[in-house]
Amino acid sequence: MFDFLLNEEEKALQNEVREFVKSDVPSKMVRDMDLSLMETGRPFIEMAGKKNLLGLRFPKEYGGRGLNWVADVAAIEEVGVLGNSITCAYVMPSIVGEAINIFGTKEQKERYLKPTNEGKLYSAEALTEPRGGSDFFGATTQAVKDGDSFILNGEKRFVVGAKDSDYFLVYAKSAPDAPPHESLSCFIVERAMGVKDQTIYSLLGTRGGGTGRLVFKDVRVPKENLVGELHNAFAVFNRMMIPERLTSGAGGLGLGRAALELATRYSTRRKAFGRTIDKFQAVNFMVADSISTLDAARALVYAAARSVDSGADSRRIVSEAKKIGTEAAWEVINNAMQIMGGIGYTSIYPIERFLRDCRLTMIWTGTNEVMNLLIQHEYYKELKKRKIEPRDVEEDAITPDDEEKVYE
Repeated sequence: MFDFLLNEEEKALQNEVREFVKSDVPSKMVRDMDLSLMETGRPFIEMAGKKNLLGLRFPKEYGGRGLNWVADVAAIEEVGVLGNSITCAYVMPSIVGEAINIFGTKEQKERYLKPTNEGKLYSAEALTEPRGGSDFFGATTQAVKDGDSFILNGEKRFVVGAKDSDYFLVYAKSAPDAPPHESLSCFIVERAMGVKDQTIYSLLGTRGGGTGRLVFKDVRVPKENLVGELHNAFAVFNRMMIPERLTSGAGGLGLGRAALELATRYSTRRKAFGRTIDKFQAVNFMVADSISTLDAARALVYAAARSVDSGADSRRIVSEAKKIGTEAAWEVINNAMQIMGGIGYTSIYPIERFLRDCRLTMIWTGTNEVMNLLIQHEYYKELKKRKIEPRDVEEDAITPDDEEKVYE
């Protein structure tokens, strides 16, 4: 019913990705990643690259399709039904590519962005450090200028693709004595420059992505690999929050939709007390709640995509899309497990995997508590900046009494 949100080109892409997900992705790949028998999303990226389904928003000359965020969100929702492991691999070219496309040089786009969108290079973002997650400016990885290069020392962790990515987008402290917003720089660092992967984590869900810790010990990075301006990684990071958070919300839609469709279909087959359980109000009301929750989240995620496409300041709505998209998925998946009962808690159905996968989405790319912080902060700013004030409804109180309005 949300087709009206998409134009014909966007609908065609959605159908193209849906067919790709349905026909080209083997179930064995999904299962092997969840069982950690496979610790890389590279095969999926290679398949998607051959279909020209990566980096959809980026220029055609660099392997993209020159599409917009709405098209990208529609594609990500379709991939989302495969679970977080594959979705995370799928959106990484979009996330890392955003930095290179907007802040990178022509040479960086030719050397890294284009082959990434073609599925020939595998990439990852190295942001989180052992000492903390959401505290971006507390990074301790150092980048020291040395002639025509920078020497990097430090560690990053929870890097999806740590095991076998060809290159990493790395944030490092290049001016440790400067104010936080002017202290960091962003680099493209190739594995071959001396990056070591360490400690591939055992995860509750979102398995098979080779998520681990990276160690940089005297890694020499040429100055040509600086992304954007020196000491101005804040600008890169600020922009990167759009793809990181919008893709999380979009992926949640696919994850929730898959669970809802599976549980609803199950309810029309499973019988209890002589009739199928979809005839019981306790079940069909959970289905109704799930439909409404997911539709509301979808409307917000697509609205956020439209906002970004329009060029508007979208910090608040993108943060809302991440928060509501992931929390809606969590609620819908829990409802799906409740509808299916005990069998939903087993590995006979993928509901339990969806539940494990979804839990991470409310933590990564900034926890949903951090989203709350951004949402309220931007809202207060917007109230102060309004050019046309709406009606002051305070004056409509039945018994206004200024003497009773004590604020201190």
